[in-house]
Amino acid sequence: MSAPVTEPNGAPRVVLSARGLRRDFGGFTAVNNVNLDVHHARVHALIGPNGAGKTTVFNLLTKFLQPTDGSITLLGEDITRTAPDKVARMGLVRSFQISAVFPHLTVLDNVRVALQRPNGLATQFWKPISALDSLNAKADQLIRSVGLDRERNAVAADLSYGRKRVLEIATTLALDPKVLLLDEPMAGMGHEDVGMVAEIIREVARERAVLMVEHNLSVVSTLCHHVTVLQRGEILAEGDYVQVSADPRVRTAYMGTEET
Repeated sequence: MSAPVTEPNGAPRVVLSARGLRRDFGGFTAVNNVNLDVHHARVHALIGPNGAGKTTVFNLLTKFLQPTDGSITLLGEDITRTAPDKVARMGLVRSFQISAVFPHLTVLDNVRVALQRPNGLATQFWKPISALDSLNAKADQLIRSVGLDRERNAVAADLSYGRKRVLEIATTLALDPKVLLLDEPMAGMGHEDVGMVAEIIREVARERAVLMVEHNLSVVSTLCHHVTVLQRGEILAEGDYVQVSADPRVRTAYMGTEET
């Protein structure tokens, strides 16, 4: 039986949660007492000035770093001390600031490679390459879902930067994530690519939770249901975009002044 998508009160279900999250590096506290709830079928933004601790929080949630203190729960299970590969298999999948695709493979082959693990082919190295043909239908479905139909047989290295990021989203979706963490998905994109990727993320979030670090506040304002603002490793403000953007502490953190 699948888990419910809503709480008893009808609110979207919390699928990823952190309580009292802390990370020390020697005598420096990079993240301190962070509480976070990420909900099914919602886009949650983690924003803040450079050095606010956003990427460290991502690394803690995905277990690339172990917390000094605090707890993390995924789909109701404590993952505070769980290895990152097991966390990924449980459904918590992330992208990175730098596009991570195989540049010399086609779009189709990049997606087929990503599909190997959830389809039990990742360790069956003795099988011929034709064994991957069984993944074509699923790969084509994912390619269509992110609008890469025309580039299906294109080599990834020949794609524009924005299309490479779209391909990366397709490969993360191949792992069937329950929670998708996107680290600055719009970084370095032109205006036309930003709108395209934002729409893809909106569609992706219809069936799963999305937590994203993003500096483009225009995107955050139109795409995200909830915003958490970090400053110096602590939560400065949270709420919807209208609430946090009206907070004078947030304006001071970003602009150095309380003036609008």
